[in-house]
Amino acid sequence: MRLAIVGVFALALFAVGPVVWAQTFPVHIPTSNGDVILASERDRQEYDAYGFAPVRRAGDLVFISGIVAGRRPGDGTDVKAFKTEVRRAFRALGGELKAAGVGFEDVVMLNTFHVWQGPNFRGSRLEQFEAFKEVKGEFMKPPHPAWTAVGTTGEIPDGGIVEIQMIAKASR
Repeated sequence: MRLAIVGVFALALFAVGPVVWAQTFPVHIPTSNGDVILASERDRQEYDAYGFAPVRRAGDLVFISGIVAGRRPGDGTDVKAFKTEVRRAFRALGGELKAAGVGFEDVVMLNTFHVWQGPNFRGSRLEQFEAFKEVKGEFMKPPHPAWTAVGTTGEIPDGGIVEIQMIAKASR
């Protein structure tokens, strides 16, 4: 009888295809001093493929790994296109912060890594910085976090223009 039930189940599985288990996000993976937070399926895929935590909470600090603002196919290389790309990155950062139970108002440190001269942005360093600062202001209101902006020669992925990393302080 057991064999017949297994056979029917196997036949049904073959007929409808593989079972896909839905996962509810965010996912919290406990660690010795906090947790890894996976806000989305993309975060889970990157965690598995590249071995890094997109969001890591340690005590009352929340560390957001860098999210890259960069060109997608069809995006321009001017200031207007760059602002759109930065807004897209800040919306993604907002999702990561929310999954950790914090918001932009809780960010205490901002690190940005800028490709000042590259094929993905046609403009000066000052134009890029001013455009970034303007969009940042749409998401992050005073009081401002500490901020370090660093120039670099490239990002992963190749279309990257600026990578944005954050540290936030969570309430207990």
